[in-house]
Amino acid sequence: MVNILIKNARHILTMDDTRRELEDTDLLLQDGVIAQIGSGLAPDNATIIDARRTVVTPGLINTHHHLYQTLTRAVPGAQDALLFGWLQRLYPIWALFGPEEMFVSAQVGLVELALSGCTMTSDHLYLYPNGARLDDTIAAASEVGLRFHATRGAMSIGESDGGLPPDALVEDEAAILNDSIRVIDTFHNPAPGAMVRVGVAPCSPFSVSRDLMRDAAVLARDKGVMMHTHLAENDEDIAYSLEKFGCRPGQYAEDLGWTGDDVWHAHCVKLDGQEIDLFARTHTGVAHCPCSNCRLGSGIAPVRAMRDAGVPVGLGVDGSASNDVGNLVGEARQAMLMQRVQNGADAMSAREALEIATRGGAAVLGRDDCGQIAVGKRADIALWDTQAIENAGSWDPAALLLAGPLKVRDLIVEGRQIVRDGQMTTIDTAQLIARQNTLAQRLAE
Repeated sequence: MVNILIKNARHILTMDDTRRELEDTDLLLQDGVIAQIGSGLAPDNATIIDARRTVVTPGLINTHHHLYQTLTRAVPGAQDALLFGWLQRLYPIWALFGPEEMFVSAQVGLVELALSGCTMTSDHLYLYPNGARLDDTIAAASEVGLRFHATRGAMSIGESDGGLPPDALVEDEAAILNDSIRVIDTFHNPAPGAMVRVGVAPCSPFSVSRDLMRDAAVLARDKGVMMHTHLAENDEDIAYSLEKFGCRPGQYAEDLGWTGDDVWHAHCVKLDGQEIDLFARTHTGVAHCPCSNCRLGSGIAPVRAMRDAGVPVGLGVDGSASNDVGNLVGEARQAMLMQRVQNGADAMSAREALEIATRGGAAVLGRDDCGQIAVGKRADIALWDTQAIENAGSWDPAALLLAGPLKVRDLIVEGRQIVRDGQMTTIDTAQLIARQNTLAQRLAE
């Protein structure tokens, strides 16, 4: 592996345990980890990156995505719908996907994330039409070069049994559990520095049975992997839980074993005070997806209250059918702005929002080896150009989320440079875009 010396960084926002901010400082990356931090470092045989014009941060971490959805951006009939109507419009289109659609759409989403400063992402894949498998997205991540937390999602309750998805997209529950075992045994790496981990992720309370939720939790804990699902996303979600289960989503999760530091839930827009206390007490994580929540009219998640109570919170761009874009630094800015709209201009600083996007996401995904710049942590680093047009005239370039930029200059994952001068080094982006647009047109026709 090539050693990298990041030389003379203008600002380094370490997000370490003391939240140090350094100036005119070097970083030495060796064998995939941060080896030294200091001034005047001069190792032998290192590739030098001139960082004099940059703000350096830990790589951003995305805790919730549906990568397959990059093929269904801005679909007519889904552009102005609430969650349930939005899903019902899109399910028949997604039923046409196969392995190539899953692979190509995942690569597009991963490249988009990389260019926005993301070094590690989770993905929630819960439908497998026409021979598609979780393996398709894992292969996509391996080629792009991002650290990847794949989750084996599932839907088992179709329309004929009172669920939301069409029957053609649901699976037998025994088959779901067996394939979960297969992908965990094949791909999951529990070691520090792992590039691939696998979680268990039944889709939502309105698309799987309570039995599957219980069995999935038992399986995940037997295998030592994390658990993920959607919860309390909007008012429809709450109404469904009260009608079908006679309880709020928090009690539903607790009753079925879905709380704990090995669990994270997406959205949680409608958690009440008791549910926030439950998540704080059990160290249950939340993936906050502000842009998607805006797009679907779901509401503003109580992130300030969650953070103050001690709930682990990370950021998620969610799928591109509900967010339209997958820019993680833009998501962090949106999170900051929405908390200010709800709670006042001093409710969340730019630095706190960046913390949520880095070490916050690492905590949610159980990755204490990532999310900060400190000796011994993984070499996942983002460099942001302080001479970009967006921040020309900025008095505090380290306040990255106030004045940009919204795209990264250089990105390093596990000590490997995958973005250089704003361009991918691992993928032919133009060729990928052309293939994606061809597949999208075929679906539309």
